[in-house]
Amino acid sequence: QVQLVESGGGSVQAGGSLRLSCATSGDIFTIYCMKWYRQAPGKEREFVSAISTDGTTSYADSVKGRFTVSRDNAKNTLYLQMNTLKPEDTAMYYCGAGRWCRITTNTYWGQGTQVTVSS
Repeated sequence: QVQLVESGGGSVQAGGSLRLSCATSGDIFTIYCMKWYRQAPGKEREFVSAISTDGTTSYADSVKGRFTVSRDNAKNTLYLQMNTLKPEDTAMYYCGAGRWCRITTNTYWGQGTQVTVSS
């Protein structure tokens, strides 16, 4: 059973930074694509970023150049460094592990961490 626990969310002003972490239950980076999704109130969950088993990264256009996904294999931890945050980045952020990076089915999810960006 894959367990994912996000942390690092909070409230910041526009232009600020946060780093999200996702602690995993074991050595799963060679098995699953690790991904970040977010969901704002009243909106569908949307793709933010992912890092595949071979280390290839991908980003939504809305965060490209501002967010960086990375992983620490020794710590079994996934990260999302978020810089130059905007109010539209406000959402619940979820860490996921699944076979495909941009498909939400057959994915293990964490409980989420809230990010709030004020203008």
